[in-house]
Amino acid sequence: MSQKPRAVLWDMDGTLVDTEPYWMAAETALVHSFGGTWSHEQALQLVGNGLLDSAVMLRAAGVDMDPAAIVDKLTDDVRTALATQGVPFRPGAKAMLRDLHANGIRTALVTMSLRRMALSVVELVDFDAFEHVIAGDDVEQPKPHPEPYLKAAGLLDIDIEDAVVIEDSVTGVRAGAASGAVTLGVPHMVPLDGAGAHALWPTLENRTAQDIIDLYASTKTALTEGALR
Repeated sequence: MSQKPRAVLWDMDGTLVDTEPYWMAAETALVHSFGGTWSHEQALQLVGNGLLDSAVMLRAAGVDMDPAAIVDKLTDDVRTALATQGVPFRPGAKAMLRDLHANGIRTALVTMSLRRMALSVVELVDFDAFEHVIAGDDVEQPKPHPEPYLKAAGLLDIDIEDAVVIEDSVTGVRAGAASGAVTLGVPHMVPLDGAGAHALWPTLENRTAQDIIDLYASTKTALTEGALR
């Protein structure tokens, strides 16, 4: 058994970049435009969801639009915010990406945002960060289904068990764990206790590729010993 992961699969919103406030602002403005109300607590329920699932909840809040149109509207509004206000990367995320590359560990981005949104973010990383981007419109089943992470492993031509997933949402952690990957939770907007992550770190800041390697090795050892008992 390898004691080093072959790849790290990254969530985007809230894990790589702090775009959740942009999404929440776009949701709130859209609901208000139809005369409804949208609380912070309601917005938190959408964190990590597939966009069409979120659109159903927004319709229930009074947005009289087709779900696909809601997704397009939110995506366009967030992309505008990114272009005008910039992309705030999460603490330690870019440094971790660089260190993973320096240590020969491959990376892919796995997000439930639309592909055009994901590519807008990737273009703002000042190095070749990801081999593949798997977006919400690339899969049939959104997170918490494992399909997005299994698809990433397939594109990288690796076994999902040889990967580490980094996530900030409950749905994302559940997707990673269900896929069979070693799953690291780094909470941002919502707590992840009990979501099923193999480990929880408060931040990626001051963490290195060696920390990821150590996490992978210790988790694999614990899982193997548990299977043998």
